[in-house]
Amino acid sequence: MSGRINDTFYQQKLDEIFEEQDIRFAGFVDTKGNLIKGEFREGIIPFETDEEQQKIFRELAYRVSTRKNFDYSMGPVKYSASRREKLVMMSFPLKDSILLITTEPNVNIDRIAYKIIQVLGKEWWEFSEQ
Repeated sequence: MSGRINDTFYQQKLDEIFEEQDIRFAGFVDTKGNLIKGEFREGIIPFETDEEQQKIFRELAYRVSTRKNFDYSMGPVKYSASRREKLVMMSFPLKDSILLITTEPNVNIDRIAYKIIQVLGKEWWEFSEQ
């Protein structure tokens, strides 16, 4: 796979990600904070309104871009996670987008991150490189 990630890639990866039962939401966000493709697991009611979700996407894109300031000394971010009372949020920077995952609050973050990286496969390594 070369160049930009295509819609088929996004949908295939989302389908695989949702094989993990603890996933609430999975979506790809562009570097400006716009949702490219994403969805909630069937039956999940979001905690946020659509407007609040858009704000989360924009803030995520900003945080990911500012973390790149330290890539020269610490290396690139492979994933980031925050555990909240009601859910866990995880982000996986790709070259032209960011994968945002939310899970149930009781998950093992490292186990889920490892599974997500496996789902993204070699494309993740290609697209996460600078």
